[in-house]
Amino acid sequence: MANPYRGEVDAVLDGRHWTLCLTLGALAELEHAFQCEDMTALVDRFALGKLSASDAIRIIGAGLRGAGHAVDDDAVSRMSADGGAAGFATVVTDLLTATFGASEASDPS
Repeated sequence: MANPYRGEVDAVLDGRHWTLCLTLGALAELEHAFQCEDMTALVDRFALGKLSASDAIRIIGAGLRGAGHAVDDDAVSRMSADGGAAGFATVVTDLLTATFGASEASDPS
């Protein structure tokens, strides 16, 4: 079960319950993937609210790995989410909100 005080969220992907967390290492991974020079630039990018499916794969993958799951982005790209695309958007929104707070994270849908 996710601990919101640690920035963790729960998600159901492929019918399995997972815990996701954007740890400092996961955030560094995202900085590199999105070519952001620092966390402020990463927050600014997410705050635009324009996230692609590829962005969602990277964010969910980093969150899974941050929580200790050995899942690569290719495996994430083949997963299904409860609620389809809206379900993935909810996972991303919940994860960004848990990590950065409600004022910085924006709805990616």
